[in-house]
Amino acid sequence: MTDVEEVKVVVAHDERATLRVGDVFLKIDADQTRTDVEVEAMALAPVPTPQVLWRRPPVLALAAVPGTALGILGEPSPASSAAWAAAGAVARMLHDAPLPPWPGRRLDELAARLDSECEWLVTNGVLPADVVARNRQVAEAALRPWKPVFVHGDLQITHVFVDGDTVTGVIDWSEAAQGDALYDLAVLTLGHEERLDDVVVGYGTDVDLDVIRGWWSWRSLVAARWLVGHGFDPSLPGGEFDVLRARM
Repeated sequence: MTDVEEVKVVVAHDERATLRVGDVFLKIDADQTRTDVEVEAMALAPVPTPQVLWRRPPVLALAAVPGTALGILGEPSPASSAAWAAAGAVARMLHDAPLPPWPGRRLDELAARLDSECEWLVTNGVLPADVVARNRQVAEAALRPWKPVFVHGDLQITHVFVDGDTVTGVIDWSEAAQGDALYDLAVLTLGHEERLDDVVVGYGTDVDLDVIRGWWSWRSLVAARWLVGHGFDPSLPGGEFDVLRARM
């Protein structure tokens, strides 16, 4: 690392920051329990993950994974249909693995969060009340009992790296836990609904599309306040607010 020409800020807000220094990512987290989860989840997951180089709290050093991300929210994905199918296959591999020893969020917690975030969106005029109401209705389909599996918890396309048609790594495991398999698939295809068929082909089993749509709405509704509060804009083209408007 002595010959590094630049330090790149990948993401930074008041909870955590990630820096890229050459081929090393330095993750600095205010809450070390998230880092504990990330390290243990990567050790347990039967899918490609970054190599842990060292950990000196509050810093975790990870080796860069090869390849490029499937895409980013709001822009067309450059990845092939086969690459998206490979991402679905990796998700299935993870979901078929033994459960991690820590629990995930309870159904009542998810429902309560949906209630509070919808109220905030309407009270503060962030979104029209009819858009919130419609998506809250759609989100109810996801809030049903499920068989828990090992989920990544934040399987967005920027966290899945591919080289050609092969998945080379899945990053950012701090939200891994026991959870609903269809939540991972929904987050993976959020804003890229046209890729869901490819993901399902790779996943290898039928999925309940109403539940997937429900998680799209749930995720977009509950993420808005956090995004706004941490300097991100959910109203950008193709972002969370467009996902919500698409349900109208």
